[in-house]
Parts: sequence; C-alpha cells; structure tokens
Amino acid sequence: MADPKGFLNHGREVAETRPVDVRLRDWNEVYVPGSLLPIISKQASRCMDCGIPFCHNGCPLGNLIPEWNDFAYREDWSAAQERLHATNNFPEFTGRLCPAPCESACVLGINQPPVTIKNVEVSIIDQAWDRGDVAPQAPERLSGKTVAVIGSGPAGLAAAQQLTRAGHTVAVYERADRIGGLLRYGIPEFKMEKRHINRRIEQMRAEGTKFRTGVEIGRDLDAAKLRKRYDAVVVAAGATVSRDLPVPGRELNGIHFAMEYLPLSNKVQEGDFVQPPITAAGKHVVVIGGGDTGADCVGTAHRQGAASVTQLEIMPRPGEERSPNQPWPTFPMLYKVTSAHEEGGERVYSVSTTHFEGDEDGNVQALHLTEVEFIDGKLTPKPGTERKIPAQLVTLAMGFTGTDQENGLVAQFGLDLDARGNIARDADFQTNVPGVFVAGDAGRGQSLIVWAIAEGRSAARGVDRFLTGVSELPAPIRPTDRALAV
Repeated sequence: MADPKGFLNHGREVAETRPVDVRLRDWNEVYVPGSLLPIISKQASRCMDCGIPFCHNGCPLGNLIPEWNDFAYREDWSAAQERLHATNNFPEFTGRLCPAPCESACVLGINQPPVTIKNVEVSIIDQAWDRGDVAPQAPERLSGKTVAVIGSGPAGLAAAQQLTRAGHTVAVYERADRIGGLLRYGIPEFKMEKRHINRRIEQMRAEGTKFRTGVEIGRDLDAAKLRKRYDAVVVAAGATVSRDLPVPGRELNGIHFAMEYLPLSNKVQEGDFVQPPITAAGKHVVVIGGGDTGADCVGTAHRQGAASVTQLEIMPRPGEERSPNQPWPTFPMLYKVTSAHEEGGERVYSVSTTHFEGDEDGNVQALHLTEVEFIDGKLTPKPGTERKIPAQLVTLAMGFTGTDQENGLVAQFGLDLDARGNIARDADFQTNVPGVFVAGDAGRGQSLIVWAIAEGRSAARGVDRFLTGVSELPAPIRPTDRALAV
C-alpha cells in the first residue's frame, strides 16, 4: 500500500469528457486526450490494498487490481502493464467498455466513492502502448497441433491469443469483412476508436495467429468438415440473434435491429460508405431498450443529426443508490448517465410499445405506447395512459436471445443446447462433441466484455489440456460461475 492515507486525502476524479457541442461534430472518443495522466497517480493511491480485495471477486478476470494500482501510483508503468496483462489480454478494450463490476465491489465503496479502477486500467495500457511496452509474444516452439476459432469478438480473440502463445497453430474465422466482431461493428467509434483493435490484430499476427474473414462456418464452410481439418475448435460466435418486438406495424420500413443500424455507421468510419444506408439525419428517432446498446444508438443518432431522440425502457427507472436487495459488493442496477445521454434526448421508463403507425408508402411515422406497472409480479398496462410519439426511425435494442442456429453451425457440429438455448459445455468449456469447445456469449448468453475475455482464456486452457494432456495456461473460471458480475 503505497499511500496509507490516499483514500482520505484524495476524492474520486474521472476522465474528462470533451464538450458536447464539440464531440458531436466528430466520431472520436468522447474523452479529452491526456486528461487522465495528471490525476491517475492520486487516483491509484486511493486503493486501500485490502486484506481481502473484493474487487478481485467483482472482476471475472480476477485482475490483480491492488498490485497494478500500486505500480500506477508510483508511475512504474512497465511493471503496471505486466500485472495488468497477467490476467487480461485486452485491457484497452475493457478499460473503455466494461461497466466495471470491480468498482461496485471496491471496499472503499462501502462508504465513499470507489476507486476509479477502470480509469487506472486504461491509463496503464495507453501508457504501455505509447512507451512501446506492448510487444508480440511468439511461442518458443510449436506443438504441431491446430485450432480453429469461430468468431473474432473478445472471447474468440482471447482464446486465439492464449492458444497461439501456447505454441498451437491457430486460425480465426470471422464471417464479417473485418476482424473484431461486435467490438468492430457493434461498438460506436466514440466509445472505442477502432485503432485499438487494429494494433492488437497486428500484434496477434506477429505472434502467429492467422485470420480468415468473410467465412461463415455453417454456410460458407461446413462445420463438420472444419472439425476434421483441425485438432480442436473453439466456438466463440456470440449470441447474435436479436430479440424482436412482434407488435402490429413491425413490418414497416424504418424499423431496424440495433445490430442492423450500428454496423452501417461504423462502416462509414471504415471508409466503406460516405453516408450510411440507414441514417437518423433529420428524423425523429425512437430507441427501444434502455441498456448499453440502446445508449450506443442514442449517441449515433445524435451524431447523424437526428431531429429528436427518445429512448424507451419497459422497466422502472433504477435508483441512484443501491437498493436493499443489491447490497455491497454485488453489482447493483443503478441509474446511469452515459456520454450519449449527456448529449441530449429523452429517456422514458415503464412504457411498452403497443403498435407502430405508418404512412401510405409503408414507412413508420409514429409509435404507440402505454405505461406499465408491476401487478402480482407481472408488467401490466395502465389503463388510460396510451399515447403516440413521432418515430421515423426505430431501433430495437432489447438484447439477444442466443446463438444463430439458422446458419447450420450448431446442427452440423451436432452440439447440445442448455435450458437457456445456449451451447452446453462442461467445466473445461468442452461441448458434447470431443474437441469442440465454446466460449463467451455462445455458451454463456448475452453478457459483459470482461466475461467474454475471461471465458476465452478459460476455454483456451481447456483446449490446451485436451491437446497436450496438461496445461500451463491460467486456471479457468467455471462456466457455471456467475459470481458477482452478473
């Protein structure tokens, strides 16, 4: 513990964001570049180096948070990044995108604002890149074993990097035209600039990982044939089936899943389009779903020049402090204002869409909704609360229901599903098919990026043990362990 009085002498400070009127003119990350470095040493000093660091339990990766906080306080960036990389392959992703369940579990958070763990994490890794401390770690020798990884999201990339470093020959198959999965096309540029993905991909290529884009296993390449070609397979295809809203008028033009809308905006940033085929410019936009994906749609609509943006959520508005049934150190459901919400728009809670209204050309023009309330534990419409709001673009951001089974991947492998519709696996992350493993949302269901990386690392160890009989990779989490982060 570098500064025993750090948590007494310094209050919580977080990264400074650029003014709203400035950041809405571009797609760069919302934070002021370099704003963290002058304050991060003091912020890291607030860590109390607890005898029982509950932040470890809050983090699915088991990040060694007190250790790298101490190094960050001393501005020993090389040592800090070594401790950070000991448990996390991609801290620049989690440091920008994770909702930080570790901070909810911070002991200081019992009666003070918790340590800004996420800001310390991203400062360490950004310094590591700037200083040239992040280098490829190619294996000293090859095992002669081959592994195919299906999906290049955080779970697939983590599994691929761990297996490559263990000496196996790894090929990552991605159905999109670029590597990154939802990191590439689901996360807007203003939340994470894609240069962070690109340099990790270059690092992985230098280590020996191969990438195959534009190949969908199950459609372009038979899954059973892929299994015969490789000694092991990791399915990290995500939970990509979007939850639909089957109400009258759903077929109208202008109603899209969030994962139809967001990728097109990202493709503009990649240079594929001058203007996105689906745009909010000049339109009244309604986002259905109050989670992070919904917030991404809100921020994207603002930058595209929407006339108005309204975000609907069927659940009641969360409180700003922990409720009695979500005590420390559990991850609480709290009302949060993201950078996208700071930029404008209206948020409406406890409402449900009844139907959509269109014009004579079949384009959506309005959304009809009603307020709802819990009666006997069930959400029930409140009589007399029906109303309509203008809606010329509607995005459905209500989460995902599971892995795509229409492309043939599940059937061609012959994989069993669990009661929730996810791909079933054992404690080693192996499916019912020997040599076929699953990691991330495909086996867990929709979850956090930090869980995806943790599962990718754990599945890699299961694969390594399957191929070699033993494994020196880090011990895995159990696939059934939900811990405190859910």
